[in-house]
Amino acid sequence: MKKDIDMPTVTDVKIAVAKTIDEKGESDWYAYVINNKSTALNNVMVVSNASENEDGTGRKTSTLRHLIEDLPSLSSAKIERVDPAVFGFYNTFWVSFYIGRQLFDKKYCIPPFSEWELEPINELGMEGKVVE
Repeated sequence: MKKDIDMPTVTDVKIAVAKTIDEKGESDWYAYVINNKSTALNNVMVVSNASENEDGTGRKTSTLRHLIEDLPSLSSAKIERVDPAVFGFYNTFWVSFYIGRQLFDKKYCIPPFSEWELEPINELGMEGKVVE
């Protein structure tokens, strides 16, 4: 039963959409999972999609799934490329992972933003949007 599963609160794990500059001088955007914990995360499953409205209605993107087998402590991993066309959508990332035998799960949502509303992401040394 769902009520019998102990799901502890997720802390020190973030999702970011960050901008890099390619060799042509053009912007490239990627989503990252950031592990600020002092322990590694195992079997990190990230399920991502975006929708026009916060409640999931309106236009939607396809759902993508990614597996990161091991994410060392104090590190990050690139999840997927992000098309700037979805910056006006609510970008949702469901992240599940194990620490030892304990399962953790959290939903992250990056609300609509523009390329001009960026903040520094210290863990990546880039600018973008980040949620905890």
